[in-house]
Amino acid sequence: MPIRLALKIDVDTDRGTREGVPNLVADCREFAAPACFLFSLGPDQTGRAITRVLRPGFFQKVSRTSVVEIYGLRTLLNGTLLPAPHIGRRNAAVMRAVRDAGFEVGIHCYNHYRWQDYVQTMSLAEIASEFDAARTEFRRVFGVAAHTAGAAGWQSNGRSREVYDAAGMLYASDTRGRSPFFPRVAGRVFNTLEIPSTLPTFDELMGRSEFPDTEIVPHYLSLLRADRLNVFTLHAEIEGMGRRALFRELLAGCRTLGVQFVRLDEIARDLLANPAVIPVRDQVMAEIDGRSGLVATEAA
Repeated sequence: MPIRLALKIDVDTDRGTREGVPNLVADCREFAAPACFLFSLGPDQTGRAITRVLRPGFFQKVSRTSVVEIYGLRTLLNGTLLPAPHIGRRNAAVMRAVRDAGFEVGIHCYNHYRWQDYVQTMSLAEIASEFDAARTEFRRVFGVAAHTAGAAGWQSNGRSREVYDAAGMLYASDTRGRSPFFPRVAGRVFNTLEIPSTLPTFDELMGRSEFPDTEIVPHYLSLLRADRLNVFTLHAEIEGMGRRALFRELLAGCRTLGVQFVRLDEIARDLLANPAVIPVRDQVMAEIDGRSGLVATEAA
């Protein structure tokens, strides 16, 4: 059985859209690797994320991952000392070029800062308004409705799941877990298929003494399993920019191993052809090694 790997690309910022996305399109096309690009579509208020400094583990992550180097000073001031650029309006041509190159496209969020930092305290109406803004901008850019979403910062709850169901999404990728499932939150089962990320992200490993850059790719290759779908979430701002060479090394290693790259939308449609066999699993908030705060996960 071949090793199957799906690539999910989160695009968080204006700069990541302009610079990182075209790089990743070129690299994925070179290695014949399909990917799902999930776009932030509204204002880039990355600078406001400084409020996250009070979360456990934040300073440790910042010191490990060289945030200023990765994101750039301009991005880290967006929404505070500098105006927040509107990502969809400034970069519609870049986004459509991804679709035109044959890649799957979907929604990451409207306002990344707002979703990641506040979705857990938002009301159902507030979450619906935020997601509707993303859907409206997506339709303006691409001319069609979005069929998939992946929550900023893996921040998800029963209210956001209710919004997904109401929007009729084909599938979502909001959690960390082991395999696809229908999510159950506080006893309620939701209809939108969840395909979780199964692998750690680069920024969860970068800068750790046990994972120098020379060991990151061998570590990833060792985690790939043939008995389940492997899903790797990467970021336009990291793998598409500062760690682009490392991502290309990973793609080359996958090619050497004979890894089969697969599309998430095709996986979803194949699974939903027989929904009775898709398990229902609890979605909970938990800590992830190398990441500050709590994220949505598939319960153990």
